[in-house]
Amino acid sequence: MVGAKGALVGIISEGDLLHRAEIGTAHRHRERRRSWWLDHFASEHAREYVKSHGRAVKDIMTHDVVTVPEDADLGDVAALLEAKRIKRVPVMRNGQLVGIISRANIVRAVGATKGAAPREGEGDDRLIRARLLGELGQEDWARVWPEDVIVRDGVVHFWLSDNEPEEKRQALRVAAETIAGVRGVEEHLLPAAVYPVF
Repeated sequence: MVGAKGALVGIISEGDLLHRAEIGTAHRHRERRRSWWLDHFASEHAREYVKSHGRAVKDIMTHDVVTVPEDADLGDVAALLEAKRIKRVPVMRNGQLVGIISRANIVRAVGATKGAAPREGEGDDRLIRARLLGELGQEDWARVWPEDVIVRDGVVHFWLSDNEPEEKRQALRVAAETIAGVRGVEEHLLPAAVYPVF
């Protein structure tokens, strides 16, 4: 859930909906408090009651949400999901929600990887460029002039018109990053050609 200014204020997950009074799965705590030091447990039970009986999103949702920045490493995200025992995590940019990454997304990303560490010869710029152009040649969205793709010291340079859609630019970056031996991707935007209207 996001607030009025787009900031993330909470999230409802499957776990938040597992223990509900309507379906008979709410926690029941019948023991009486016997000592002042059990006040903590009483507070916890009260929170569980609100979560299992509440009718408003604000009562059910998790308020302290674990998030990751959009440029987080997939390995770090996978470790976070495992450590926190959660299935998905919101992705943030400048305090704003821009997406959610799940365990399934990570599995698909790993499955799409072209290989592990580069083998001998895979760091060669010409070989990287040939593999990248071969990959792009199989995609109908990836219409680029071969002359606009340069690889120097393992860094792929794309020379693109500034009116190219953001989705295509992101896809080009991802395609380059999946090629073994690529150390980085740089995008160079050029002003789009203006044609006179007659």
